Amino acid sequence: MTYNCYDIVKVPFPFTDRQSTKTRPALVLSDDKAFNSRIGHSVMAMITSTKHSGWPLDTRIEDLTTAGLPAPSSIRLKLFTLDNRLVLAKIRTACFDGSNNC
Repeated sequence: MTYNCYDIVKVPFPFTDRQSTKTRPALVLSDDKAFNSRIGHSVMAMITSTKHSGWPLDTRIEDLTTAGLPAPSSIRLKLFTLDNRLVLAKIRTACFDGSNNC
């Protein structure tokens, strides 16, 4: 399966200080036709609910209901490429035009 730009997906995030993972949401940034379906990977940004260590470019997600997220969250521009086979689920497609028609 491939994913579209602005899909919010659930992925396993590795920890750098231990050998474990935790399921977290991420925002797909790459285009399906131009990149994702061609190589079977997607470029993503992490989504975090952390409040204590903001990065300069963190972007708060205003509409949690539309995004399908349970807690106040921000898009953090820690970018990574992930094999689409490792995506656990699609949460939903984010709307950036103020509508719910995504």
